[in-house]
Amino acid sequence: MRKIREAIVASARADDFARDAYVFIIRATIHAKHMESYHPALLHLLYRIHPLNPLPARVFLEFVGYYILDLACRQGDLAQAFAVRHLYYGRDEGIDAVLKALVTGDWCSFWQAKEMANANQRRLMEWADERVRKHALQCLGKAYLTAEKTYVERAAQRSWEDLKELDHVGWELSGTNVKIKRIQRR
Repeated sequence: MRKIREAIVASARADDFARDAYVFIIRATIHAKHMESYHPALLHLLYRIHPLNPLPARVFLEFVGYYILDLACRQGDLAQAFAVRHLYYGRDEGIDAVLKALVTGDWCSFWQAKEMANANQRRLMEWADERVRKHALQCLGKAYLTAEKTYVERAAQRSWEDLKELDHVGWELSGTNVKIKRIQRR
């Protein structure tokens, strides 16, 4: 795919073949979560090919949505994501829900928006998973002494075993409850 992309860039093509090839390349590389391939291709499609050979409105909004999610989730540049949204996009409840969740730190809304997103949008949102999970665990750690195991797993979108192994939480499991903080006696 890189060779096709390089050939299109070198020849400065902006015809239907170039447009369709870029659409395919971007969708495939987003699904493969290969940022080095989809990011330059996405920018080239939106800023070089689209002005010369416009994409259908639905497809254009799809790829602007991918760009917004890339800015917000992978790059963490919420200001630029809102600027692109304001410049090109209009309203999309899914994209708006993700941006709002990231700005406000609302991990519940983020996980709900991720469930409702399409496959490529979910792949782009995976770039923010660790950041959102860490924030959710910090909120639980500050707000609760104990919580149910299922609630903690839902909040972090990970099993208890993975939380212990991958996130190194120092909480204790007793039955179905997780002891988050111990009460210190004076």
